[in-house]
Amino acid sequence: MSSGPFSLAAASGKSMPQTKGTAMGLDNLISWMQNHIEVVVAILSAIVALIGAFISARETQKQRALQLENLRHNIDAQSLGWGNACIDVLNRAAMFARTRQHQANDASFLQQRVNLMLAVSSLVERGRLFFPNIDPASKGSEKEGAYRGSRPPILDALMLAYYEIEALTRQGGPTADNSAEFIDDCRRLLVSELQAHLDPRRRDTVVERYDDQRMDHRSEAIERANSLKTILKSRRPGLALGERKETVQ
Repeated sequence: MSSGPFSLAAASGKSMPQTKGTAMGLDNLISWMQNHIEVVVAILSAIVALIGAFISARETQKQRALQLENLRHNIDAQSLGWGNACIDVLNRAAMFARTRQHQANDASFLQQRVNLMLAVSSLVERGRLFFPNIDPASKGSEKEGAYRGSRPPILDALMLAYYEIEALTRQGGPTADNSAEFIDDCRRLLVSELQAHLDPRRRDTVVERYDDQRMDHRSEAIERANSLKTILKSRRPGLALGERKETVQ
């Protein structure tokens, strides 16, 4: 029976010195801080300054990342606008090649050909702002900076179409039968290169959104497209609906 009180007394005897020691330690720390207030203030100021510098660095990093992302989006938007203009011009050039023999006269034919050549030439020069020449040190050291090296494939597609347009005649010629197909091939190369050029994250966002749309509306869209194909086949029995064969030059 006596063991209980003895144990409580022993425990009480132990805890009191510990509590007293802790209180004395806190009193000593507070006393030291009071006697060295300048040191305490300096330490606290240094800690606050470090925290502020860390927050500022993180914010600066975020702002730079945001600015870089905005720049990428702006370049994508501008290059996409340029690419759309290229597609329009090449489509018009292919249609011109297909219908050139129906021009009213030689003067009209020549005027339209010149207009197309001017449009394509302008697009090539504008495209240099987005697609610089490859390996500029390899050749053309005597030229201006933008013209040294080799044209990238996307600009080559435009130049090849330019040369084909330049060679067109109203009544045809040795390669007249497939001039339009050749220009179409140039357009396909340009579209492929432009797609590869666009920011992958931006393209992934667009593709993801399109995939969501397909999941919701794919069946209805396919059904409508098949209906239109059936109507077209009934209207044009001899029409081949498959992709036109790529030309081989």
